[in-house]
Amino acid sequence: MKKFKYSLDNKRYHTLNYFYKNKFNSKVFKISLNANFSCPHKINNEGCIFCSKMGSGDFAGNKFKSLSEQFEDVKKIMNKKWQGKYIGYFQANTNTYAPLPILKEKYEEILNKDIIGLSIATRPDCIKKEVYDYLEDINKRTFLTIELGLQSIHEKTLKYINRGHDLKCFVECVNELKKRKINVVVHIINGLPNESKEDMIETVKFLNTLKINGIKIHMLNILKNTKLEEVYKVKPFKLLTLEEYVDIVCTQLEYLDEKIVIHRICGDAKKSDLIAPKWTLKKFVVMNEIDKEMKKRNIYQGDKVNNF
Repeated sequence: MKKFKYSLDNKRYHTLNYFYKNKFNSKVFKISLNANFSCPHKINNEGCIFCSKMGSGDFAGNKFKSLSEQFEDVKKIMNKKWQGKYIGYFQANTNTYAPLPILKEKYEEILNKDIIGLSIATRPDCIKKEVYDYLEDINKRTFLTIELGLQSIHEKTLKYINRGHDLKCFVECVNELKKRKINVVVHIINGLPNESKEDMIETVKFLNTLKINGIKIHMLNILKNTKLEEVYKVKPFKLLTLEEYVDIVCTQLEYLDEKIVIHRICGDAKKSDLIAPKWTLKKFVVMNEIDKEMKKRNIYQGDKVNNF
C-alpha cells in the first residue's frame, strides 16, 4: 500500500493534522469561542431550516463569559493533557455580522493571546468591503482562515433549506477572499432532502474549480427546535444510512483535489438535541468506516480529479 503524502497516520485523504504539523511543526488545537454574535438571516427569515438555537455553535464557549475567559478556560484544560499551539475559533452564529469597530474589539482581544492563527465562521453574504480590508490586514499578522457555509451548490436545495443566498453570492465571496490570499474552508452537508448522490458529488467537483483550501463535510442532522424538525414530523423524509453516507463521502473524496484539506469528515451534534439519524453520534465509528471503505476500494483523495 502506498503512503498518502498528505497524511501522517495512514489516512487516504489530506488530514488536518498533517496540514498543521507541516505548517507549524506542532500539534495545533482550535479553541471554540462564542462572541455572542447573531445571524441576520435568522432574525429576518427564520434562518436555515437545519440550524440549531445555538447558531451552529453547540460546542463553542460560554457567551456569558468574556472571550479571554473562554480562551483561557479551554487552554488550561488542554495544557493538562497536551502540548501544542492554538488557533482562536469564532464558531457560533455569523462572526462578521457586526459593525467594524465591534469586530475589531472582538478579534483583537484574541489576537493578543498566545495564538498562531484565527478562524472565523461566517456567511458569504455578510462580509462588507471594509471588513474584507480588515481581514486582509489580519491575514498579514497571523494565519487567518474564513469558514464559509455553503451546504450545496444546487439552487433548488438552497431555496428549500432557506439558505438566504445563492451560489453566485458564495462564489463572489470566495473570489474576494482568495484575491486577498486568505485561507478559505467551506462547509457542505450530505443528505439534504431531494439530493441524489450525483448532486452531492457535483458539489465537491465545483469546489475544486474555486481553489478552496479546506472543506468540512457534514451529515444532515435533524435537531430539536428547528424548522427541519417541524418538516420531518409532518412528513418524514429519507435520511442517509451510515453505509450510504460512507459510500458518498468516499466517492466525494475521489473527486476532491488532493491539496484540499479535510477539516471534518463527519459532523457531530449534542446527544440531547439530536432527533435523527442516531448513527451520527458515533463519530469515530463513522470515521473508521470511511477508512475501511477507502482501503477496501484501494482509493485515495483526488484519484478521479482528472476524470471530469
